[in-house]
Amino acid sequence: MKTGDRGPETGNMEMSLDALIHPAAAQPMAPRQFLVQNVRRETPDTFTLTLARPNPEEGLIFAPGQFNMLYAFGVGEAPISISGDPDRPHLLVHTIREVGNVTRALCHQKPGRAIGVRGPFGAFWPVAEAQGNDVLVVAGGLGLAPLRPAIYYLLSRRAAYGSVEIIYGARTPQDLLYRRELERWRGRFDLRVHVTVDAAPSDWKTNVGVVTALLPRARLDPFHTVAFLCGPGVMMRFTVRELLNLGLKEDRIFVSLERHMKCGLGMCGHCQLGPVFVCKDGPVFRYDRVKDWLDRREV
Repeated sequence: MKTGDRGPETGNMEMSLDALIHPAAAQPMAPRQFLVQNVRRETPDTFTLTLARPNPEEGLIFAPGQFNMLYAFGVGEAPISISGDPDRPHLLVHTIREVGNVTRALCHQKPGRAIGVRGPFGAFWPVAEAQGNDVLVVAGGLGLAPLRPAIYYLLSRRAAYGSVEIIYGARTPQDLLYRRELERWRGRFDLRVHVTVDAAPSDWKTNVGVVTALLPRARLDPFHTVAFLCGPGVMMRFTVRELLNLGLKEDRIFVSLERHMKCGLGMCGHCQLGPVFVCKDGPVFRYDRVKDWLDRREV
C-alpha cells in the first residue's frame, strides 16, 4: 500500500450509532417476526440460522458487529451477534452455539417456523473509518461469527483498503466455522488467510498452535493498521499484547466483548463492565477505552 494514501486516521474513530438508521429505536422491546429459511450445522454444537421477513421486500439494516435479541417463542430470548452480509439485509444470519435452553431451541428450529427478533443493537466495527489503512482480523473459535460481516464489508469494498489479513484459530479442525468460505477466501489473490488449531490429527496439513504465533507472518504496516479482535478473553489479551509489541497503537485495536448480555438495552445490568454496559456501549470497543477493566474479575 502507498504510504501517501492512508485515508482517515483511526485514532479518532468513534462507534456512535448516530449515523446509522436504527430500526430498534422506535420499539426496542417489541420483537418482529422472522421466518426460518435454513438451519445449517457448522460444528457438532454450532448452527447457522438464516431468517427472512414474511414480506420478502422487508429486511433488517445492520452494521458489522451489531447483535440481535432472538426470541424462541415459549422458551425465551438470547443475544446473538449478526453473522451475515450487511449488503444483503433481506437475509438475517446468526451463528449460534448450543449451550442452554434458548440456544438449543433456536438451533433446532425447522424451516418455516417463526422467530422473534429485537434489534439490531450495539456499537459496530469501524470498517468505514478504516478505509485507506491495512486491516488485520483476528478471530478465535466462535469469534469469527461477529467478525464475518466486517469481512464481507471489507471484501465488497476491497479497493478502499491496503493489505487485508485474517488469522483464525479453533480448538480442532472439526471446530472451524465456515470451512467452505474459508477455502474461498484463501483462494483470493487480494486476501491472506491464516488458519490454526490447538490440536489436530496427523493428516492436518496446516498450522497447529495459538493465533499469536501467526501474527508475525502478517504483512502489515503496524503504524497504519487497524486490528479487529473477537474470541475468548485470554486469546484477545495475549493478541493485544503481541500487537502492541509489533508496534500497533492501542487506539487502533478494537475488541468485541460479548459478556453476559441479557436485555440488549442496558437495563438489567448483567453486562456491566466497570462504567460501561457491553450491550449498550459495545459490544465493540476501542481497546484503550476498556483495557483497565478487562482483567478485573470483580467487574
